[in-house]
Amino acid sequence: MSEVRVTRMAPGGMITLRGDLAETGPAAAAVTGAHVPEPLSMTGDATRGLGWMAPDELLILLPEEEVAGALHRLAADLAEVHHLAVDVSDARSRFAVEGRGVRDILQKLTPADLSPAAFPPGRLRRTRLAQVAGAIWMAEESRIEAICFRSVTDYVETLLRNAAEAGPAGFHGPL
Repeated sequence: MSEVRVTRMAPGGMITLRGDLAETGPAAAAVTGAHVPEPLSMTGDATRGLGWMAPDELLILLPEEEVAGALHRLAADLAEVHHLAVDVSDARSRFAVEGRGVRDILQKLTPADLSPAAFPPGRLRRTRLAQVAGAIWMAEESRIEAICFRSVTDYVETLLRNAAEAGPAGFHGPL
């Protein structure tokens, strides 16, 4: 029996912000209170944070009820800046995968290197979760959050639960 738990997280607010991060980053930081992240990382926490998704893209995490206000503020703060800010809250699902051996559970589903050296806490990356696109964030040493398109939520949940049920595979050393 695995010591890893998979939880479908309650809906939360998510905004995709595209543009030159030198110009858009400060506005994103202002709506979240989180620092602009370095490449391949996340700042803040699961409720309010910023994730580096690409050289010109940030993922903004906020409470769902704050998304409309954040979009309005971004539009005002970036009125003179070429950008795109879109509410993707309804288009994404999130999972918390927690427990001892969490790296091994996710490693079964992704080609990404999840070794402690390559994927320390705070690291975020886009990848594949079996056959679908997703993103994973190493929130803590024993907690990874997975994000996927809402259309594949049930599939990803089944993948995660099956991988967790089978237990750690020992990819990243003894537990």
